[in-house]
Amino acid sequence: MNRPTSFAFVLILATVTLDAVGVGLIAPILPQLLKSFGVQGRLALHVGALTALYALMQFICAPALGALSDRFGRRPVLLVSLAGGALDYLLMACAPWLSLLYLGRVVSGISGASASVAGAYIADISDESQRAQRFGLMGACGGLGFIAGPVLGGVLGAMWPRAPFVAAAALATVNFALAWFVLPEPERRRSPAIVWRELVPWTTLRELARLPSLSPLLWIYVAMQLAGQVPGTLWALYGSNRFGWNATAVGLSMAAFGILHALFQAVVTGRATRLLGPPRTLLAGMVADAAGYVVFAFAQRGWIAAPGLLLAAAGGIGAPALQSMASAETHADRQGALQGVLASLASLAAVIGPLLFGAIYVAGARHWDGWVWIVGAAMYLLCAPALRVVLRKPRALQAAAADA
Repeated sequence: MNRPTSFAFVLILATVTLDAVGVGLIAPILPQLLKSFGVQGRLALHVGALTALYALMQFICAPALGALSDRFGRRPVLLVSLAGGALDYLLMACAPWLSLLYLGRVVSGISGASASVAGAYIADISDESQRAQRFGLMGACGGLGFIAGPVLGGVLGAMWPRAPFVAAAALATVNFALAWFVLPEPERRRSPAIVWRELVPWTTLRELARLPSLSPLLWIYVAMQLAGQVPGTLWALYGSNRFGWNATAVGLSMAAFGILHALFQAVVTGRATRLLGPPRTLLAGMVADAAGYVVFAFAQRGWIAAPGLLLAAAGGIGAPALQSMASAETHADRQGALQGVLASLASLAAVIGPLLFGAIYVAGARHWDGWVWIVGAAMYLLCAPALRVVLRKPRALQAAAADA
């Protein structure tokens, strides 16, 4: 890795980390801020609506930002997105009306889709042997940012409910300054023209899904993202109901999982892909995640959940391996579109997953509250046909090389 490329990669990781911290800053203080608008009786409804609105805007806008970056460059699109995020956080810090808070979430969802551009940037500056490790580091930085953000947000929010929004605006401004002054535009092949219909998420998804080598990876990615919504939605409720954990215990367990997950993505992904290859690394991640869910389903003591946390954290190696394979199957001038589609699918899962698994938990809890974890693990069984295609391809390539 040459020095300019290494420097650009570090800057992109810093951008992803600061962006995640900025988003996480707001999470602990949002209910308190909503109370200041006098919506105590409908607090849960507004929290849910604002969360879903953010994810929905990311679903709509991530492919558009990715496609625009294919045509006009990663750097300008990233700069516009970061500037929009800084202005949005300031708007939310000063918003005197609830309607402006909703407007701020819309803008935040649009600007937050910049992760797709960051992923495309990494694909541009990395060769195929580096991508899995670098995508793993990107995921780890985002995960650590989401851990640090709520901690800082809780501390700042105790001083003033709008302080986390001011801090998030400051971080976004620092992010913008880094990108403006020192982040270079990567050398790559640009898309010759922008087709405006491709800015609609389902159009780009349909186009990429038609590629026979990419469609099984997209299907697996959707299943992985949906399965990942089970702990994200129900971990606090599960820990409280199953083990009698208080808020501190739930928070510590979530922090432990986040740190372990980041370590696996940052440290293990690269080594696993070099040893096993990306397809088998993907399989290992899926098996580990599913096994962790089975442990959660049957654990009757809090300490028994610890191996499940370790297994689920180890499952974090799967997504970077999949991203690496998907990037390798996509033309150089469509990397932004691909990363946009992946971000869009993740956001769609974040809208559907909590509703789906929340309903499954409520329905199953009457008899056994472990069903939701079994369903989450079973999501990976739906990937079996697609996974067979993915695992067969390396063998087919090796056979072709031997024949040649």
